[in-house]
Amino acid sequence: MTNLTQVAVVGAGNMGGGMLARLLGLGWSVAVRDIDPRVQSQAVALGAVACGSAMEAARMLAPDGVLMVVVVDAAQTEAVLWGEGGAGPVLKPGQSVMLCPTLGPATVQSQAERLAPMGIDFIDAPMSGGPVRAQEGTMSLMVACSDAVWQRSQKLLTALSQQVFRVGTRAGDGARTKLVNNLLAAVNLAGAAEAMALAERLGLDPAATLSVIEASSGQSWIGSDRMRRALAGDFEPRAHVTLLAKDTGLAVQAADDVAFDPPLGRLARDLFAQALGRGWADLDDAALLKLMRQR
Repeated sequence: MTNLTQVAVVGAGNMGGGMLARLLGLGWSVAVRDIDPRVQSQAVALGAVACGSAMEAARMLAPDGVLMVVVVDAAQTEAVLWGEGGAGPVLKPGQSVMLCPTLGPATVQSQAERLAPMGIDFIDAPMSGGPVRAQEGTMSLMVACSDAVWQRSQKLLTALSQQVFRVGTRAGDGARTKLVNNLLAAVNLAGAAEAMALAERLGLDPAATLSVIEASSGQSWIGSDRMRRALAGDFEPRAHVTLLAKDTGLAVQAADDVAFDPPLGRLARDLFAQALGRGWADLDDAALLKLMRQR
């Protein structure tokens, strides 16, 4: 096959689209597959090569190419690799699969174990930071892979981000690190929303109060990012409520698996579940302020 690409991205939405744009801007050749025609067209307009399925995207890969899976959850990951038109059956020894979603560690381990007998290298690499930082190359990548794969992947990893953290060699350690991070992000966001709702109830100017917090001990990145736009009434989704609802559930399950009880994590999980119950799944997770205002 001619015109092979070094990278294929399956899932070009918020984060995948940012990563894809980053690579294209640096001169990489990228194949793309997304089930949303509008998203795929946007990627093609940036210079990506369109594919009709994950399998077709995998067939576009060079012998040492990397299939980047940037979807939402375990079910979508399974479909990309092993469903109808999935990439798994046509991947070749020497190629790599890079899993970027927030998944449970057991899911990541099972995918790595399924690919290993085929000679497919595996990179456990969840990401954090949002689509703007993905496109800027300033998002965080939490990478777990073998020493050999780490060395071979340096060009791609450093192209994707200036914030690449190698967290282990065991498949699933990237997922474990991401769940710990996202659990704290959820707790911080819940706390920021609670504080802003309290400020309003006390008769304070919430925007002025947030400015004080941002220069003081209560500051958190996610609190500032989400509450600024929530206070402006902007709940257009950058990160849907469903994502942290999913991630907090996965994090609490991971804690249960090692007999650790995270009381704040459970509270955050339950708050996001309440937001889902109010029909806010498709809103930005800044909608947690709306929940706190109703208390």
